[in-house]
Amino acid sequence: MHPNPQYRPRQEDLPALFVREIAFAGVFAGTPDGPRVAHAPVVLSEDAATLQFHLSRGNGLTKHLDGVTALAVVQGPNAYVSASWYTAADQVPTWNYVAIEMEGPVRKLDDAELIAQFDTLSAEHEARIGADPPWTRAKMNPARFSQMTGAITGFELRITAWRSTLKLSQDKVPDERERVAAGIEASGHGALAHLMRQLGEKGKSA
Repeated sequence: MHPNPQYRPRQEDLPALFVREIAFAGVFAGTPDGPRVAHAPVVLSEDAATLQFHLSRGNGLTKHLDGVTALAVVQGPNAYVSASWYTAADQVPTWNYVAIEMEGPVRKLDDAELIAQFDTLSAEHEARIGADPPWTRAKMNPARFSQMTGAITGFELRITAWRSTLKLSQDKVPDERERVAAGIEASGHGALAHLMRQLGEKGKSA
């Protein structure tokens, strides 16, 4: 997390909104083999208290996660900021980005909880892509579905700490911030430019 408090979201629901929108995280934990990270789709509970995910049984983290404290990181839009976009003198390049960290103890899910997670995940994302009709596991041979879910392990991280960084040039005056947003947009990072304009203006609040 960036140490500058200007880059903390003041809107309490904003980190959870980003997690739900991006829905993919890196999960980090220490293991006897050294630090490891896994990358997985995630499901944040309605009360934003838990984060569920699943990993291949062969993943280097799978056998070590149950009962340990882990860190899940959701990364949003990010882009290089050229110092040439500023009118002020003696500036240096930097990077604007969104990153949400969630820390807490992890437990292994039972089979019923894993299937419920799978159903929730597929239903949410089938709706997002506008699938009509949406895919459901009812379309699969039950034995084949059971075989495939047997190759993965489900987990739930109970979130005890949120740490969020929204670095959107909040330390710059509005004219400079807009020049940076325009430069970022022109370099192909429209989503980040949009966030700068929507949150950066209030984002000394963002």
